[in-house]
Amino acid sequence: QVQLVESGGGLVQAGGSLRLSCAASGSIFSINGMGWYCQAPGAQRELVAHITSDGRLKYADSVKGRFTISRDNAKKTVYLQMNSLKPEDTAVYYCHANLVILTGTTPYEYSYWGQGTQVTVSS
Repeated sequence: QVQLVESGGGLVQAGGSLRLSCAASGSIFSINGMGWYCQAPGAQRELVAHITSDGRLKYADSVKGRFTISRDNAKKTVYLQMNSLKPEDTAVYYCHANLVILTGTTPYEYSYWGQGTQVTVSS
């Protein structure tokens, strides 16, 4: 069963740090882009950070200079280091990945989401 499993959320005071991890498991041929999204109550899910398979990065303006996305291809894992956290960063954080899975000998790309992990920043 192919899935993304997240860990690392929690409660932290403003100015603190958290590190989120998201590991892909199952019969995966390769992984293209990976990213983190957040969704606050009553708001739409929005991009926080994205990393391509060759390491190109993209960040939301609100997290530039504070958050760092990285990936370990051997471990099929993407990370989000969150520093200088603010109360407005409070949200459920979702991992996303474009996973390439073989059907026979043909590769197909599928979009997968993690289950979400709560990040709460107190003031």
